[in-house]
Amino acid sequence: MSDPVVDLRSDTVTKPSPAMRSAMAEAEVGDDVYGDDPEGNALEAEVAALLGYEAALFVPSGSLSNQLGLRLLVKPGEELACDSTAHVVRAELGAAATFSGITTRTWRAERGRLAAADVAEIITPDAGPYLVSTTAIAVENTHNFGGGTVQPAEEVRAVQELGRRHGLGLHLDGARLWNAHVASGTPLSTLAAGFDTVSVCLSKGLGAPIGSVLVSDAARIAEARIWRKRYGAGMRQIGIIAAAGRFALQNNIKRLADDHERARWLADQLGVAAGTVETNIVVLSVTDAPAVAAAARAQGVLVSALGPTFLRLVLHLDVDESGVERAAAVLRPLVTEAA
Repeated sequence: MSDPVVDLRSDTVTKPSPAMRSAMAEAEVGDDVYGDDPEGNALEAEVAALLGYEAALFVPSGSLSNQLGLRLLVKPGEELACDSTAHVVRAELGAAATFSGITTRTWRAERGRLAAADVAEIITPDAGPYLVSTTAIAVENTHNFGGGTVQPAEEVRAVQELGRRHGLGLHLDGARLWNAHVASGTPLSTLAAGFDTVSVCLSKGLGAPIGSVLVSDAARIAEARIWRKRYGAGMRQIGIIAAAGRFALQNNIKRLADDHERARWLADQLGVAAGTVETNIVVLSVTDAPAVAAAARAQGVLVSALGPTFLRLVLHLDVDESGVERAAAVLRPLVTEAA
């Protein structure tokens, strides 16, 4: 019998546990477009309270949650400022431009780490009738393509102060905010505070099969609900998947520390510099990332080649001690040869 596949492509590849499936099967449901799905309503209320906001909206994906948040803050023809490897500009297929007419201006950020001085240098608020005006700033915490970087609290606050000083909207892509919370020990409400809109994912790290949540004030969430339906994402008996999200929140946040520990161990085995892995993501620079990924796949270890020389490995609840040890054994010689 062959060894099971070790899938490190993303923390979105997890399968619902038997206990989560049981919660889904027992969920009470209603029609969410009419606002009467009890599990969906409960999930939205719980996430809003957890993050310290008035209201929340459950949506199918993190990309949709981000795009709804941005739509609320930036009008067509206006500009969003974010870093050059932010998920909202690198991995959402130009959605902000396609659906909302939003242009973007980006700053370079080493490992995705936020620095208020970089943001101040590129924003152009109130640029007048001939130049595009920046009207919002997006921050990502943790930073996906930066390798799971937890954003420095003092820089987040400085960017928020900069934004407020210029009357700019502030969006937090907190897809993995749970990881930042566990890694830093900072309360979720503190990490989310000071933004106009915040997106969090239930299917990244927490093990839910689908779903993200957007939080904001009640007026903005009411508008986002209209846009969710307009985009074709009005959902009906969502209690089945909302129950998975509620189970994930209740059971799978603290255990993220296991993923962080295994990521650091794996990074050490692969020669990644100590201290550069803060959460559950390991990034590697190799001469030929697609070739390394293909060779690893042939031996039952799946990793993501996100560029010619960029490899990403993501730990999650479906990769245990034996899985990470096997991944290290397969990847070590491949990475050493391609370094």
